[in-house]
Amino acid sequence: MYRLSLLASLVLLNACASPVPPHDQGHAWVELSTTASDLLMADRLDGERLNDGRYFQVSPGSHELLARFQFEVPGGGGVNIMAEPEQRTCEIRVRYADFAAGQRYRLEARPLVTKAQAWLYDDQRNVLARGRVLRCGTF
Repeated sequence: MYRLSLLASLVLLNACASPVPPHDQGHAWVELSTTASDLLMADRLDGERLNDGRYFQVSPGSHELLARFQFEVPGGGGVNIMAEPEQRTCEIRVRYADFAAGQRYRLEARPLVTKAQAWLYDDQRNVLARGRVLRCGTF
């Protein structure tokens, strides 16, 4: 188990250390944001799995983004507040029809007790879409 945890940590560190590709001006750029203690990663774009979970880069038009949001629930989210914290993962889907080439967008997520909330913003901080939580659990 220790070796598996170590390997997973090394893979994550390597991904964080590799540079993010340059922004293609023919595409829209979607950055992901959450608090430092939580993790928000891109998972799928229009049903296709992504190689790099740190961002979405999409062609103009309509797209469906799927992200995974991990956060800690104090007391495991149950009645016993003295229990160990529990790591929760939520799958969040965002659909937006008007991505524009050269524009930057921001997908933000935050915990809401044992669930999550997410919004897609433009560069002026206008809310463009709300994320739909598909499922949450300890997976």
